[in-house]
Amino acid sequence: MKTTDTSGQLEEALERVHASGPEFEGWLTNHAPMVVEALAAHGHAGAVHRWLDLYRDRLDELPDRVAPVTDDNWPSALGDPRRITDWNDHFARSLAERPWRDVLAEWWPRLLPGLYGGATHVVIRIGHAVRALEAAENAPRLAELAHGLGYWAARHQPLTDLAVLPGAAPTATEALDAVPPIGKGHVGFRSRLAAVRQLPLWAQEVTDPDTARQRLAELVRASTHRYATHGHGEPTMLVHAATAPNAVLRTLDSLPRELWVPSLHAAWTASAAVTAMYAPDEPVSYEPPARLTAGEVMERALAHGDEHVIKLADTALDVGDDLALAAAVRAVEMSEPLVA
Repeated sequence: MKTTDTSGQLEEALERVHASGPEFEGWLTNHAPMVVEALAAHGHAGAVHRWLDLYRDRLDELPDRVAPVTDDNWPSALGDPRRITDWNDHFARSLAERPWRDVLAEWWPRLLPGLYGGATHVVIRIGHAVRALEAAENAPRLAELAHGLGYWAARHQPLTDLAVLPGAAPTATEALDAVPPIGKGHVGFRSRLAAVRQLPLWAQEVTDPDTARQRLAELVRASTHRYATHGHGEPTMLVHAATAPNAVLRTLDSLPRELWVPSLHAAWTASAAVTAMYAPDEPVSYEPPARLTAGEVMERALAHGDEHVIKLADTALDVGDDLALAAAVRAVEMSEPLVA
């Protein structure tokens, strides 16, 4: 169950995280801001500092500034990871001058085509930041949105030259089943992403905002369920097939309705692309060892500590049914725990 945290512990954790950059070891994503928000949202704000203490070795310094990003020169800085701090500064200024929803609405369509950057963590971080702001608006939460938008702009990575397979699948589950795997021989997210050439028709024909919302919720449910039987293909990376579209779904109500349809299109492409990149040879049947409540699932994820496990549990709790919770338990079983 999600709660509104008023303890100030999330704010303290975000201020601590904002002294660090969005990546470590060159390009791996810093998951700390997403995890601490998820924990606080589900009643575990008291654990955020203990979790950060375990994660601290993955908190690198912010990159140096290069040159200011402005309203005139921003296109030349888009997708340049050297400009992460410059982008953070730009969004901090924008959010100090204008309501955060106005800034988000302006930049969402500019950034949406590049949500594959940072292995989709760019949009996942925004989903967490928006949920925090919808619960309570204050300086650390606004700063988190600035950092999230800055990361997205700096790691902006479009997916181009994508063909659509003929024959629309009627459901999200069937559409994900129809995604052709890219095959073996590709190493690394960017290499695998470049190998994705075609995806099934499922969301592209949607033009109505309300239908887009319904389809997006269906996609989140189907991709979360699918993890229980297909997550063994790559237990870490296949988490993003569910968490990326869920980040988009969380953001819809903070966006103008005219942005809902393109949001669905981008979310479907992201989820389907990750599915293509890491699909196992065969699914496996899965039954959890015990039926757990939502609270017990999040407690188990927190005890395990892995950042992807916690984030999948967070999404599974949004979906809320038994199969989604089983998928979160499956992630606990397959993933390496976070240890000091």
